[in-house]
Amino acid sequence: MNRRTFAHQASLLAAGLALPSTILAAAAPAFPVVRPAAAKRRFRSKAVEAAITEFKKKVKDPELGWLFENCFPSTLDTTVTYAQTAGRPDTYVITGDIDAMWLRDSSAQVWPYLQLIDKDAELRQLIAGVINRQTRCILKDPYANAFYGDDTKVGEWQTDKTAMQPGVHERKWEIDSLCYPIRLAYHYWKKTGDAKPFDAQWQQAIKTTLQTFRAQQRKDGLGPYHFQRVTANSTDTQPMKGYGYPIKPVGLICSAFRPSDDATLYSFLVPSNFFAVTSLRQAAEMLTALAPTEAATAKDCTALADEVDAALRQHAVVNHPQHGKIYAYEVDGFGSQVLMDDANVPSLVALPYLGALPTSDPIYQNTRKFLLSEANPFFFKGTAAEGIGGPHVGQDMIWPIAITTRGLTSTDDAEIRACIQSLKATHAGTGYMHESFHKDDPKKFSRAWFAWANTLFGEFLWKVYQEKPQLLA
Repeated sequence: MNRRTFAHQASLLAAGLALPSTILAAAAPAFPVVRPAAAKRRFRSKAVEAAITEFKKKVKDPELGWLFENCFPSTLDTTVTYAQTAGRPDTYVITGDIDAMWLRDSSAQVWPYLQLIDKDAELRQLIAGVINRQTRCILKDPYANAFYGDDTKVGEWQTDKTAMQPGVHERKWEIDSLCYPIRLAYHYWKKTGDAKPFDAQWQQAIKTTLQTFRAQQRKDGLGPYHFQRVTANSTDTQPMKGYGYPIKPVGLICSAFRPSDDATLYSFLVPSNFFAVTSLRQAAEMLTALAPTEAATAKDCTALADEVDAALRQHAVVNHPQHGKIYAYEVDGFGSQVLMDDANVPSLVALPYLGALPTSDPIYQNTRKFLLSEANPFFFKGTAAEGIGGPHVGQDMIWPIAITTRGLTSTDDAEIRACIQSLKATHAGTGYMHESFHKDDPKKFSRAWFAWANTLFGEFLWKVYQEKPQLLA
């Protein structure tokens, strides 16, 4: 997946968004209209529009009001295609400038709207459609991370050395690709009580997820998945015939790639294993309540969650000379570890946001201090901002998603306010968040159209508005 090109002007035009050159023109107003015109929006939600109106009315900072109006509805404005397929809601969600649906991104993009679906039946149907579409994707290939809307399309990565098939955009195995759909499904069910999306097909998708996780514990050999790509980027392929470096089977689940779509160094990706524990327990709860005939599957989900949780406590905690006990980012079961964090979620910083750890967890707090310091090799501090990046875009490039998740997981008012002000100061006049920006110059950014970053920032602003509105003053 190539996300490294800067200032995607063609993508902006395709989405109906204004170009940065227009936005930054000397004659332009301070906060020009950059949101797509109503006629060009892909989906309109009355609940989202009401939230925008309320926020702009109550929050006195006009720039934050402008950013919220642009960012919070970005997924709905520019990335969703809703239909009825065989009498069921069906929603295809692209990431923005790439016409493919990531299981992770699509879940994260619509997640902030869950809190509003009791006020908007059409928005509720849209999210049910995402769940239905994701079920189909998982049954098609549980090892794929991204899919096309057209099941017959053959894409740009067809020559990857793995079991590619039409309809699959990319086949990078990432644990979180199977966790995010469970998170969305679980909270949709908790919010609505609607059992319609969770039929026999969905139950089979949960069984498939369980089988995939078990296979990737690699207790009985390497398993069916391997991946290689002909590329100059080492982060886009795996060594050792596509299986990655050796691991010792200790109960953790292997992930060939990170949520950034970059290759893992050691396959036991710790934040994704934490996410798997939470997701398996949520799946077990749903199966117990909705599918009594799947009691054995629910029991197996709980057993695997317990096994992975115990393995994390034993193998993912390391002693840091300055910060004490912290969670490693990756381990191999032999005693080797990678100490860092990556901006993409699941990250170590974001674990409380995903419900995987309480913020008060003392090892999490130690880990957080380490990660938000220059002891983390991917924490960048410059004249424009400070924050976590990652190998995907490279040195000195800070990710707004990382600043946002820092704010979402903070209990310190000053830190939350600082995160808001940092994001407000680094959108480069575009009115939108980006994939990344240079620590010394926000105008050097990647991905002008990246809906996840936009909608997540909108979620952050809405949460602060509801809980601590004084921080927006």
